[in-house]
Amino acid sequence: LVAPPDPYAVLRNRDLVLYLLGRFVASLGQQMLTVAVGWELYERTHSALNLGLVGLTQMLPMVLFTLPAGHVADNHDRKRIIIATTFVIACASVGLTLISWYQAPIGWIYFFLFAAGTGRTFLWPATSAFLPHLVPRQDFSRAVTWSSGSFQLSSVVGPAAGGALIALTQHAAPVYAFNALASLVCLTLIGLIRRRHIIAAKQKMTLNSLVVGFKFVFASPVILGTITLDLFAVLLGGATALLPIYAKDILSSGPAGITLLQHALLRAFHLQIDAAALRLGLLQAALPLGSLLCALILAHRPPLQKAGRTMLVAVAIFGAATVGFGVSRWFWLSALMLFICGVADNVSVIVRHTLVQLLTPDEKRGRVSAVNSLFIGTSNELGGFESGVVAFLAGRALGNQLTGSVISVVSGGVGTIVVVLAVAVIWPQIRKYGRLDAA
Repeated sequence: LVAPPDPYAVLRNRDLVLYLLGRFVASLGQQMLTVAVGWELYERTHSALNLGLVGLTQMLPMVLFTLPAGHVADNHDRKRIIIATTFVIACASVGLTLISWYQAPIGWIYFFLFAAGTGRTFLWPATSAFLPHLVPRQDFSRAVTWSSGSFQLSSVVGPAAGGALIALTQHAAPVYAFNALASLVCLTLIGLIRRRHIIAAKQKMTLNSLVVGFKFVFASPVILGTITLDLFAVLLGGATALLPIYAKDILSSGPAGITLLQHALLRAFHLQIDAAALRLGLLQAALPLGSLLCALILAHRPPLQKAGRTMLVAVAIFGAATVGFGVSRWFWLSALMLFICGVADNVSVIVRHTLVQLLTPDEKRGRVSAVNSLFIGTSNELGGFESGVVAFLAGRALGNQLTGSVISVVSGGVGTIVVVLAVAVIWPQIRKYGRLDAA
């Protein structure tokens, strides 16, 4: 009998473990920072539009620098790029700490978010293209699953920890400072990795070399279709930008469990907890908790047999759960809907990332990864901006910002389901795609 594959065998790879630990620590700090930025801006402005501007600010560096970032990742040591850009993110977090502590104008918050976004624009393609160097090809899809699980674990712990720290200190500055420290720990761990990216032949930065990634993506229907699906699903279906509004105003009547926790902490430790911040942290953690559970299940199962069809169904479920979250007024039902969104989203993430890396030659991985990060990263940030603008306009038309926020979330979920149907028709290759490890 043939022994079943050991899902933990890939974790005996020292360099991969260092990579995963570094990714976990950096992501933990970033997730805490995301909660802090949303909380601080809403506390200081009470504006859905200002929350949406966070997404626009972080999207601009992707639009401006993605093509050079991909070229740099293919023509320079990817490990050094990861270290340098992580240091830039640490410096931006120090800036946010000072701005928050001294209550400087909020314009400076957007400035340092732009600086951190620039660092991440160069970081993402280098990080994605570096992972295939750490494991054999046949183990790559499982390495992607563990990498996704590491990220999702940080996304579960990070929002809850960020919300708890804000609730205890009534300030965002300690969260920003923690993210700076986390970035320094990450770059140290990456520096300990022994594997290096060896460049076969450097290319000059020309217009033709910059657009290689786009040409490759548009010549591959499977890659183009999966990226497009994720782009529009996140653009339309992302409700996370409006979570501060849901936590503070829409779901403000509960849950009773949080009220009991507040009273218990006050009696035992004399700690005054902000219930809205605690609700926000729990809601932020619900989606990645679902993704983490999905990653753990997939890590213990053989590669997906009908990867394309499974991904389409998962994104449709993501859209339906987004609608459920939008109309819910019960906290725990809202958290459950976000949890389901996370389970469904992680299926799409694993399929897309595996296909993009395994179907792309190494000398083009940086530029194709840059295109992928542009599509997906832009949709994340632009999705936040879109949600904020729709909520603002609908709320202004109806005279009620809370109703506008509900309309924004529900319409986005419906739009996601429509996109799934369109992609299934336009790219039938995705519906028919089989085993994920056959890429």
